[in-house]
Amino acid sequence: MHLGSPPARTSLTVLALVAALLALVLGGAGPAFAHAGLRGSDPAEGSVLATAPKQLTLTFTESVGFSDDSLRVLSPENERVNPRPAQHADGKDNTARVELSDKLAQGTYTVAWRVVSADGHPISGAFIFSIGKPSGTAAVVATDSQDTAAARLYGFLRHVAYSGLALLVGAVSFVLLCWPTAAAVRPVRRLLTVGWAALVVSTLALLLLRGPYETAGSLTSAFDLSQLGRTVTGRPGIALVVRLALLATAAVLLRRSALRLDRPDRPDGGDGGDGGDEGTLPGDLGARVRVVGAVLALALAFTWAGAEHASAGIQVPLAIPVAVLHLLAMGVWLGGLITLMIVLRRRAPGSGEVPASAVGRFSTVAFTAIAVLVGTGAYQSWRQVGSWEALSTTSYGRILVVKLAAVVLVLVVAFFSRRWTARLDHEALPAVERQKVPEPERLRVVETVGAPTSPVASVAGSTPDVPAGTEPADGADEPPALGTEEHRRRLRRTVAVEAVLGVVVLAITTLLTGTQPSRAVDGAATAAATALEPQTKVVTVPFDMGTANQKGSVQITLEPGRVGENTVEAVVYTADGGFATVPELRLTLTQEDLGIGPLDAKLKNQKGYWATYDLQLPMAGSWTLNITVRTTDIDQVTVRETIRIT
Repeated sequence: MHLGSPPARTSLTVLALVAALLALVLGGAGPAFAHAGLRGSDPAEGSVLATAPKQLTLTFTESVGFSDDSLRVLSPENERVNPRPAQHADGKDNTARVELSDKLAQGTYTVAWRVVSADGHPISGAFIFSIGKPSGTAAVVATDSQDTAAARLYGFLRHVAYSGLALLVGAVSFVLLCWPTAAAVRPVRRLLTVGWAALVVSTLALLLLRGPYETAGSLTSAFDLSQLGRTVTGRPGIALVVRLALLATAAVLLRRSALRLDRPDRPDGGDGGDGGDEGTLPGDLGARVRVVGAVLALALAFTWAGAEHASAGIQVPLAIPVAVLHLLAMGVWLGGLITLMIVLRRRAPGSGEVPASAVGRFSTVAFTAIAVLVGTGAYQSWRQVGSWEALSTTSYGRILVVKLAAVVLVLVVAFFSRRWTARLDHEALPAVERQKVPEPERLRVVETVGAPTSPVASVAGSTPDVPAGTEPADGADEPPALGTEEHRRRLRRTVAVEAVLGVVVLAITTLLTGTQPSRAVDGAATAAATALEPQTKVVTVPFDMGTANQKGSVQITLEPGRVGENTVEAVVYTADGGFATVPELRLTLTQEDLGIGPLDAKLKNQKGYWATYDLQLPMAGSWTLNITVRTTDIDQVTVRETIRIT
């Protein structure tokens, strides 16, 4: 179908591709959030410990991975006090544990952590705990380590990879399922090359940048071989390596298929341009290419689904294949639309116009792809949102509502595209019938002047009388092209609008992949509330024996400070803040509102502090602590304080 001069058509094609790529990139330029969150820690955030811990453990809401520098414990002087890297605690994938140095001094310690969640995104944070009593600290921790140059470039290349996948899958599916002759159209081959090259280059760059992205390192650290070695052993790195291998295999198969299609001695007698009535692949080649192409497409999509959002959260065994189908349907539909836009603006060599049947087949394929997109998208939305309220109360839900509105517009435009395609098919059918049913042959009757006509002479001298305009033209066996110019123009418009809306939908989708899902927000909020709630209850009660040398305070720590079994530690301080030793320390707890107690904690002297490890608190509520401190054989005092048990 001819549309203006070749330079104009080339400009339109390039503009469409560039617009699609920019929309994908800019649409997903938001920061990426992860599913995992910090559930708790031991020592707990903000806790004050009587004695120095031997190790520190973090517990996350989901499984995490880490590097040698993922967990750092810094002293008040900003010196690292964990000599060895983190390991999983007790074989649990959602934990990170480090051993601490011996003889830690009193003061406030800072814990800085950065791990990689199960969906491939790094998360980080920091908190403090104290030994003995809080103090000032010189520790400095970066507060915006997520927004680095490596992270921004990694996000850009990730969307380039999505764009390459859409172009590659869409162009191949259009050729194999709709119009094999398009394989000989040079712009379609260029589209295949662009999609494959974009995917290869972006995947290589992502593999190099994975290390700096996870560790918040500089761009130059991308060429650190030791860091690259750690990358290729992790799940995201393995997925990228497998993707490169699949793309290499795809390149070989595409090259072999192109060479075979270009051979002049093809089994179907074609020349790569108009073999058969609508351009066909050789029977054995077509079957093999379709099967191998489907397997490669599934494997490529799995390299995303198996290492990103679908691999974390609920129902992972079902979520991964659903995500694979969603990605492939996106590529078949959007990449196929871009391919259709190209062939509508080009003449296929030797075939004239684009066959109406090819457009009709793509209409069916696109409708099926959209149906798959809607079905898989509905499941993914339920999995990530979790509730109707989250549609209006979370960022993910609000963006999802916008995407659903865009999908509805796409379906409306697709309806009109199918309508014009049906009309073009209806117009093309009479042309097929005219080619297959020849008109009756008419004979020329030779009349003689003044003599009767001889029957023999009449037959011998007769010739077919072909009406003007009905002479058979070269290429009468060509397939019928699209119908009237008006219908063609309307089809081009609806296809263009559908492609633009498709790019918008994909842009919103990429934005969703960079937004924390609503279900994860609820989980993170619960985890944050748990983390913010003190894991220990600490009270400090002053006492006065009536003399200058017998003043001080006693610090009582209950862990976890909840109903059930608790550990109690008590430390006595002098008036100037130093440790004090006393001959006896007693603690009882009373729930006065319910008339429970007093419960004797039965503290035992631990040579420097007093403790018990099996105090049972049966009820929640406000408990009164009765603390008796005996400093000499005859001097003792009892003080009281209240504490709330949850």
